[in-house]
Amino acid sequence: MKEFSRTDRIADQLQRELAVLIQREVKDPRLDAMITVSGVRVSKDLGYADVYVTVLGKEDRQEVIKENLAILKHAAGFLRGRIAQSIKLRVVPQLRFHFDESVQRGQKLSSLIEQAVAEDRSRHDSDED
Repeated sequence: MKEFSRTDRIADQLQRELAVLIQREVKDPRLDAMITVSGVRVSKDLGYADVYVTVLGKEDRQEVIKENLAILKHAAGFLRGRIAQSIKLRVVPQLRFHFDESVQRGQKLSSLIEQAVAEDRSRHDSDED
């Protein structure tokens, strides 16, 4: 079994910390309450962390996603400072926020599969008649 690398452990810790901080500490009223941190990737030199977020229930509205990402980017310095207080690291990575499209893609694929199964069933039922 492969041990987690240091960057993986830091990424996991950042993900947990950011999930709480975004919900409790970012006070911008425009920020959607249904933001989740779906993943964090930290560079090997700890220079930056790519933070992937989803905006639940709003996946289809690009302007809402863009506004939420802009708010998070604006709050990145504040969030980084709060992380520096809670995680003992010599260097706290710069935070770069990205919209995680994998959840949206998964939902789209799931609905396409359900649609195909339903069409197949209806064809099969009409063949039996």
